[in-house]
Amino acid sequence: MNEERDQNLVKRTLRGDKTAFEMIVRKYQHPLLNYLGRMVGQRETALDFTQEVFIKAYASLRSYKPRYKFSTWLFKIASNLVIDHWRKKKITALSLSEPLDREDDGLTLEVPDDEPSISHAFELGEMRRRIETAMEKLPVPLRELFIWRHVNELSYEEMAEIKNLPLGTVKNRVFQAKEMIRRLLENTA
Repeated sequence: MNEERDQNLVKRTLRGDKTAFEMIVRKYQHPLLNYLGRMVGQRETALDFTQEVFIKAYASLRSYKPRYKFSTWLFKIASNLVIDHWRKKKITALSLSEPLDREDDGLTLEVPDDEPSISHAFELGEMRRRIETAMEKLPVPLRELFIWRHVNELSYEEMAEIKNLPLGTVKNRVFQAKEMIRRLLENTA
């Protein structure tokens, strides 16, 4: 149903209906901004990249193949943009086989009580910050897949299609990312 709606919006956009593309933007701007923000770590850059994804999508909408999910196609554009960004920055590569031995603030998981309080809100914010810090330490390919799976809630199949990887590889990398985050949080507790 959702995919049929996307396909309909794409067809309407190709026929010149500008409000249809606005609906696409409204539907996907937050998931894309969320993903891009976590990948580049800078809100302004993420906002620029989100806009660029929609510009590229609009410009190449005729090349979109309806046999693929539209959301997958959009995230593929976003992923390529992030890859180009990192290539330009020439980030240092991390080996997936080397253990991480960095010292940072840890994460303490606490069970929240039923009554919201200022201290509880602070603790949640602190926990969120520490998880974000741990995610930033993941190698980019693992971070990307982790965010897609656990933040954007993409299926393993969608991620495999976007990255053009075998399904088993995607599952393995998401597991590696979770384990690295778990170790980072345990080592700093």
